[in-house]
Amino acid sequence: MTNREMLDIAMRQSATDLGCSPTDLTAAENIVVRSVKNDKARIYLELPFICNMVSYGSNIVASAGEGFEDAAREYLSNADPMHSFETPSLYKLNRAFEPFGAAVCFMAEFWLPDLSVLKEQPCRYELRVLRKDGFAELYKPEWSNALCEKRSFADVLGVGAYDGGKLVGLAGCSADCEDMWQIGVDVLPEYRRCGIASALTSHLALLILDEGKVPFYCCAWCNIRSARNAVKSGFRPAWNEMTVKSMQFIDELNKS
Repeated sequence: MTNREMLDIAMRQSATDLGCSPTDLTAAENIVVRSVKNDKARIYLELPFICNMVSYGSNIVASAGEGFEDAAREYLSNADPMHSFETPSLYKLNRAFEPFGAAVCFMAEFWLPDLSVLKEQPCRYELRVLRKDGFAELYKPEWSNALCEKRSFADVLGVGAYDGGKLVGLAGCSADCEDMWQIGVDVLPEYRRCGIASALTSHLALLILDEGKVPFYCCAWCNIRSARNAVKSGFRPAWNEMTVKSMQFIDELNKS
């Protein structure tokens, strides 16, 4: 698999999630499409969207549910991908969706491996490959980025770092869609800043490629520590997403 092939697969999946054509993601102009349910979409997406915007750098494609297309279209009428996912533009977007009781909720950057630099990073601790049958006792708060108990059926592969018999770091991946597996990683606080995260992430990425799947990584734009790990592990930014959710949903998140 090449870098180009991985990017093409990611674009095809984004098109499936959004309800557009892959070529829409490289168009010169911004595009708004109707959001609809699709069984092939990433499993954690709640479709139809109120509005979800994706950019691979050329333009922005917005997938909006019924009744929300005009608000998305007005926002994107003179928007450019360089500035439309940041303030002050976000205030304009929030005003457009305020009458619907909705606002910007998630802003994330997604990463793909660069095969010219991806390699196993060194680790001072023993690394062990874990399969699905070894996850049962690991659904704990300290491993909540690596594994997701709510969607445990999708957790398929992992790599653990062990200090003697103690698990000190864990990278896991979930089969979020047919061709792409998402990596998450956790390291115990007292073991951070010694290369464990990049060792786990890079090792797992190579295992995923061996399975014939595309590894991908996601972090919030403000998560500098996670972004640094992505770079050190051999990943590079591929696309951005910004998602509008109901204020009720946002308020519930803020309670946790």
